[in-house]
Amino acid sequence: MAARVAFFIVPMALLLMNIHATTTNRPGEAFQFSYSGATGPNKWGNLNPKFTECSHGKLQSPIDIVKKKAVLNKKLKPLTRRYYPANVTLVDNGFNVQVRYGENAGVLIVDGNNYTLKQMHWHSPSEHCINGVQHDAELHLVHMADDGNFSVVAILYRLGHADPIVAQIQKKLDELEKEVRAGKEEAHIALGTVNTKKLRRRTRKYYRYVGSLTTPPCSQNVIWHILGKVRSISKEQVKALKAPLKSTCKNNSRPVQALNGRQIELYDEIH
Repeated sequence: MAARVAFFIVPMALLLMNIHATTTNRPGEAFQFSYSGATGPNKWGNLNPKFTECSHGKLQSPIDIVKKKAVLNKKLKPLTRRYYPANVTLVDNGFNVQVRYGENAGVLIVDGNNYTLKQMHWHSPSEHCINGVQHDAELHLVHMADDGNFSVVAILYRLGHADPIVAQIQKKLDELEKEVRAGKEEAHIALGTVNTKKLRRRTRKYYRYVGSLTTPPCSQNVIWHILGKVRSISKEQVKALKAPLKSTCKNNSRPVQALNGRQIELYDEIH
């Protein structure tokens, strides 16, 4: 029988700091980090006292998902995602391109609890690996419950046909890059309506585990769902998502972290 998922209390302020991207990599900001050199992932825990979980936490993300070690949990349910067209803001916070939602963007239902969709952002190459294989990109849909807990849905991508979600923002990415070059610490562009319903496909398989945010402060107690279906994204779209980012953040994937005894649960519709 699959082990029950354990939850740990994390200070709300640290989670919100990352979710709203007040932690940036812009000159003059209080908290700076990157993906290489003296401020790269293996140094994050020493950059600020609030980042200590990045180096000392035992429930860190991302991880390498070894399929044969995942435990089938027949009590898990299909992911229920109710996403709606919503007005959004396109943001470059220095370490990723983010689509930030206002009200009524939709919910993810986990164990009977509603998690409101707050933002989505991309990493390239992917952060999570499957059987040691890193994909070309990864999308994180970040949701928050009323009690302050977070759940993330991760979608892996391989190069191929253009992704319809990225296509909705692609034309604005050039404009976002110009805002960054103008010296904005955090560039914002009103994007209008984005239809996230296109991401609400039937979930036939997913992996679930308890981990952390993958950027500082690396706060734990995040419920992760990595979808089994790999989607496609074009080479041009990956290039466009990287373009507004600083050179030290263009390859913005944190290395995989130790499991430390954690169990990865599997939902599979055919079993």
